[in-house]
Amino acid sequence: MGAEPSDQASGVDAAPEVARARAERSLFRSIFDANAGYVAASLGRLGIAPGDRDDLVSEIFVRVHRELGTYDPDRPLRPWLFAFAARVASEHRRLARHRREVLGEVADVPSTAPNADRMLETDDAKRLVNDALDVLDEDKRAVFVLHDLDETPVPEIARALGIAEGTAYSRLRAARAEFTAAVRRARLGGRS
Repeated sequence: MGAEPSDQASGVDAAPEVARARAERSLFRSIFDANAGYVAASLGRLGIAPGDRDDLVSEIFVRVHRELGTYDPDRPLRPWLFAFAARVASEHRRLARHRREVLGEVADVPSTAPNADRMLETDDAKRLVNDALDVLDEDKRAVFVLHDLDETPVPEIARALGIAEGTAYSRLRAARAEFTAAVRRARLGGRS
């Protein structure tokens, strides 16, 4: 008989924990569903090859799940997620086994798709932007992508990346200058 009260008490105490765990799973699932595409796109803008993105998105969301209790819901979610993406992308690039895959040229195949010229222009523009982003070091690239591509305010970028606001502004200025110079070099190099 002495075991019944403690069993009953532990059952009562467990109810809030179960409810909290369910709420956390639901919150995590909604964050994942709404932002997995954004995280994958962010990895692309951080220079991660398409073939590596799915695994890294998984790694990022494992870390997000682990740190979910530290998230301040009064702050924007995407800069917080981007900080995870920037760290994971940085770690990925440092791996000794990581090599840039270079594919051979693909023969021209006539396209029946409408607006083929426009599609080529869009592909060229994407390639130009990605090549210019590759010139930036990781720190500048993260600030540049968050601000100029994701339209995140600098104070929020500083909080998300854990840097001083002045540092974020300095990195943004330097990144813009380097990005612009890289685009100019690419355009001048493409002219014959």
